[in-house]
Amino acid sequence: MDERTFWALMDELSCRRGARHERLDWLRGELRCRPAAESVEFQARLEVACEAVATDALWRAVRRVEAGLCSDDGFDYFALWLVAQGQGTYKAVLADSDALADVAEVRALVGRHPREWCGDEWPEWEELDYVAQEVFGELTGREDDGLEAFYEALDAVQETWARPEAEICLAEATVRVGTPRLDALFPAEAGSRS
Repeated sequence: MDERTFWALMDELSCRRGARHERLDWLRGELRCRPAAESVEFQARLEVACEAVATDALWRAVRRVEAGLCSDDGFDYFALWLVAQGQGTYKAVLADSDALADVAEVRALVGRHPREWCGDEWPEWEELDYVAQEVFGELTGREDDGLEAFYEALDAVQETWARPEAEICLAEATVRVGTPRLDALFPAEAGSRS
């Protein structure tokens, strides 16, 4: 699966209607129509995209939105959620973490403490990380024992991709410091409420 195809899937996923589980069912269906190797390549592209999200500026922005409740795992799930917003939103937020203030799903959280958010409202999407391995298991007939085979195939794909560290860290160099619009939407004192 090339990068263009990966982002086409993410762009379509981002604009599909329905609950998250319905949208993931759609993605599973799309991956089932392809060779099992493309599920592995999809996961490899997903991981590369998520790695680029791990910047100090985005950590600060997500902590602001989530009122300081973002754990390490939570940030990983945020990265998955951000990729699922589509390439345009993803690139905008990588270039300027304050662009999160423009994302409708983030704006819908304004004025409410995270304890008041329902599951699908959180800007986190852990389940996206399991779609490719599930489809790989189905396509190879190894749903029960295919996890090891999936990760072996993933390692093999990742070893063939030349990804210089400069490419992975490019996002860090381009991110603007400060989030005045997010700070206005999610003031610190609102985040410290009990």
